[in-house]
Amino acid sequence: MNLSRGSERLTEARKEEIIAACAALYEEKGFKETTIKDIGKAITLTRTGIYIYFETKEEIFLALLGREYDAWVSEMREVMNRETAMARIDVAEVLARTLTNHPRLLRLLSMNLYEMEANSRPERLTEFKKSFGASLEAVDLLLRQYIPEMNEEERGKFVYAFFPFIYGIYPYTSVTEKQKRAMCEAGIPYQYRSAFELTFECAKKLLEA
Repeated sequence: MNLSRGSERLTEARKEEIIAACAALYEEKGFKETTIKDIGKAITLTRTGIYIYFETKEEIFLALLGREYDAWVSEMREVMNRETAMARIDVAEVLARTLTNHPRLLRLLSMNLYEMEANSRPERLTEFKKSFGASLEAVDLLLRQYIPEMNEEERGKFVYAFFPFIYGIYPYTSVTEKQKRAMCEAGIPYQYRSAFELTFECAKKLLEA
């Protein structure tokens, strides 16, 4: 066995273990209350041990976000490998369904991504951007495969309208009772819309389906 390759595999396995622990703690405690100490305790690794792989909490969360993008891309590619043809409204449905099958992605996107990126080393930021870039490419490929009449400019306009939109979905679909009461007292009527509904309507409108 190649020692270098074995070392790389161990490193990747350890990183995945850290990211998985972060994901579990995030579901339980949220971003603010999750600490590197908590993550280390969950996998019996010291804080110093974690620093071998990630220098900041933001780097770990950025890696988690990258993993969520990868999962979304994988699901879109499964659809493209399976379906031979789709109408525009079906493409809108696929985008909405595959995206909202990953609620953690939407939740992470609603956080301050700027701070996460600012507090990550260039190499970690590059790793994340590769996952983000793969999601842009997957959506573009979806459009090229099923709506061939869309030209490059039209696909670009869709992508750069759709992606900023998905950053704001989570706060509109996950409202606490405290927030509902505040809106009521402020005279704002609350109407629940699911993440799927919002995404489907947006994609449908952008595709004019």
